[in-house]
Amino acid sequence: MIIRELTPADTMAYQTLILCGLREHIELFRISAQDAGEPMIPFASSRSDTFTLGAWLEDGQLVGVVSFEREARAKLKHKGLLYRMYVRADTSDRGIGRSLIQEAVKRARKIDGLEQINLTVVASNTRAKHLYSSEGFKTFALEERGLKIGETYFNEEQMVLRLFKE
Repeated sequence: MIIRELTPADTMAYQTLILCGLREHIELFRISAQDAGEPMIPFASSRSDTFTLGAWLEDGQLVGVVSFEREARAKLKHKGLLYRMYVRADTSDRGIGRSLIQEAVKRARKIDGLEQINLTVVASNTRAKHLYSSEGFKTFALEERGLKIGETYFNEEQMVLRLFKE
């Protein structure tokens, strides 16, 4: 497996993967396939404080992604956001998600002045919560009924990874 930052040349592979996730696992994402429209790769640019990483199998298939964005406002620049994490279900037991998180955190640690990484996860997504917790993220808030799909509500947890010792 190869993990690398996605570029505009990867747009089609990214769109295919993320739309598959949005359609097959609607309860695991904050956005829907309708909201995504034609999702371009978030921050496929030369900025080092915003990036999308992709996990590629040896046969050239993109099977996992995660995006990171540093807050832009002056009072929030000490924080970054990890989001749109998705690993294709048929490859989910290979450590791909863990590798993506570890690489994203490794890159984020190199960003001058960045002190913490936040993320939001659907509270019923126990696999994702376990992964994030095992990588040091801690829950700091719960939003009850944060998502509504049809007539069903889902709670969301907000988690944080502090990049310094408290």
